[in-house]
Amino acid sequence: MIAITPEYLRPLLLKRENDSNKHDYGRLLIVAGCETMPGAALLSTGAALRSGCGLVRLHSTPRTLFAAASRYPSAMLSEDPGNHFSTVPEKLERYNAIAIGPGLGWSPGTMNALMDLLTEACWRRIPTVLDADALNILSVMADWTELIPPGSVLTPHKGELKRLLPAKSDEERETLAWELCAETGCHIVMKGYHSRIFCPDGECLSNTTGNPGMAKGGSGDVLTGLIGGLIARGYKAADAAALGVWIHGYAGDVLTAEKTAEAFDSHDLIGRLECGFHRLYNDELA
Repeated sequence: MIAITPEYLRPLLLKRENDSNKHDYGRLLIVAGCETMPGAALLSTGAALRSGCGLVRLHSTPRTLFAAASRYPSAMLSEDPGNHFSTVPEKLERYNAIAIGPGLGWSPGTMNALMDLLTEACWRRIPTVLDADALNILSVMADWTELIPPGSVLTPHKGELKRLLPAKSDEERETLAWELCAETGCHIVMKGYHSRIFCPDGECLSNTTGNPGMAKGGSGDVLTGLIGGLIARGYKAADAAALGVWIHGYAGDVLTAEKTAEAFDSHDLIGRLECGFHRLYNDELA
């Protein structure tokens, strides 16, 4: 077990060149939200915009996009004409990473669209962060492991992992998680207190930040957007997952110190992601 600490993360950090532009830092596609759950998409989008990647595009329903346009003018928008995810965005080859799942819902059209998107992402070898309803939908599909693009990251909480990998015990479920990583080349972030990351090479990473104040709706949506943005930025899946969980947890620790564990919500995390980046990029503050 390897502890995720600033000392572990600093050698992984990517730098920004003076002579560079937005196209040098990657494109992320976020597929999230539906008419009854637009907030999840906004949380993922806000976090992705703080990840360092060059361009973020949100594909969602009209109601969600209307809210996103006013809150996050830096994001590009792609409209799905219905009230849920039902059409795969055009020109997936433009994107360096995809993040999908928060607030998607369970409609039959969404299940079909998810399968179509993942099939194309596999073919184009686009690493994908899968969370929330994307994982729940996969759990009821046959042969769903064939739909995981190489270099992807799955971010289940305990309930989602139980649906995805049914087992008699937590120990047996962890064995299944290892097998899934080895079979598909994906990484699994088992979210919780001191989240763990299972890697295809058998390595296991354990986070050292975070606290119970983050046990609130939407915290995982923020993590999805952050990890997706880091992969689009150019980080390998294992490094993006490790940076993502540490920075995400550090934001929660800062907020708990400022407001107590009771008095902040998941949207507050977005505004404190900068604190983790600042600590990692500034050795003298560590």
